[in-house]
Amino acid sequence: MLRKFIYSVLLMALMVSLSYAGTIKGIVKDQETNQVMAGANVFLKGSSYGSSTTTMGEYTIKDVPPGNYTLVVTYIGYAQYQQDINLNDDAVISVDIGLTRTFLYSEQVVVTASRAAEKITEAPATINIINARQIAEHPSANIGELLAYEKGVDYVRSGVVGTGVNIRGFNSAFNIKNLQMNDNRLSTLIGTSLPFAALSTTVKDDIERIEVILGPNAALYGPNAHNGLVSTITKDPRTSQETSVVVGGGSRETIGSRFRHAKAINEKFAYKVTGEYARGEEYNFADTVYVITPARVFALKEEGLDLDFDSIRGEAAFYYTPKSNHDIILSYGGSNSNNLGVTNAGRNQIIDWQIHYLHARYQSPRIFAQVYYTWSKTEDTFALNQRTQNFPYLPRSHQCRYDHGRRSFEAIVSHRLVSRTESRY
Repeated sequence: MLRKFIYSVLLMALMVSLSYAGTIKGIVKDQETNQVMAGANVFLKGSSYGSSTTTMGEYTIKDVPPGNYTLVVTYIGYAQYQQDINLNDDAVISVDIGLTRTFLYSEQVVVTASRAAEKITEAPATINIINARQIAEHPSANIGELLAYEKGVDYVRSGVVGTGVNIRGFNSAFNIKNLQMNDNRLSTLIGTSLPFAALSTTVKDDIERIEVILGPNAALYGPNAHNGLVSTITKDPRTSQETSVVVGGGSRETIGSRFRHAKAINEKFAYKVTGEYARGEEYNFADTVYVITPARVFALKEEGLDLDFDSIRGEAAFYYTPKSNHDIILSYGGSNSNNLGVTNAGRNQIIDWQIHYLHARYQSPRIFAQVYYTWSKTEDTFALNQRTQNFPYLPRSHQCRYDHGRRSFEAIVSHRLVSRTESRY
């Protein structure tokens, strides 16, 4: 009997409290562009009441007891917003909010260090951020150049196209100590674990920001992140709807064009498509290939060297929101590149090197899951030094292997040196 009485009293108290509970709702937008902000976190400071904005930028916080509160809104790349409000009995308050992009170090929000949104000053690792404004103002389509201005990063330029970065020293052309990621997906070459770099499928105009972790992060990202991590986050089509076309050119006969189209169809569906084509000519430099024999050392020019470069790349993504704060994202990316690649053992003539990937993600406030598949086509690419050493200048019947004698081998090499200006067999 006593138990039933207690339950009745508690139920009545709960009903009374809910009858006087209020609601806070509104829309969150970018103050500068007036675009709605999907996925912004909205909560009452010091309480358990909160919500996230929908694809239309709308939020609703229900069943809030009357009282004085501080409304807080956070979004990655934007300054934190706070507003004091007073909620009366059974009231419905509408608070529309405009967020401003921030370039203050202490106000920026990152996700890479802990795989969760947090202020950069609260992250457990040192992080550099290249934001959307820096990317937009950079005149070149090669975003790798921006890493040269970041503290703690060693930057190497190996041509018009080629760039390399290293963190915490011991730099080299084949640097697998730094991990590269794009939208939580490993962007590394199959077999070597080298970053995609110039073979990347991402277009400059689709990059929201780049987060660079200075220092080891193997606990979260595996052994290849023991020196550092470069994480690229692309734009969400629901918060960056646009159609843009860019055409540019520069020295070394460089010319290129790129486009981005992003649109939110409705509250549940959105998509984006990007593409880029670029071509030009590398610096006129021919490396030397050395052939060592027991008698002497021969210096040969690279055979098959092509200084022209070109690339085509693009991505497409489809966003589906079955319910508020739950997203299913399907994406594809591909690239085809022709250029010169620098290695520790000479240069590679990259010919029709293709990269492709398929990526599926599910994300909600409590769950993140993904699966992706990456494949490549590399059979036409060759090492210039090996090709130079093995190139057949003599008829097959006249070729001799090294183990047939020192004199025969030297005869072949000597013939190669004097016959470069002559017609080949």
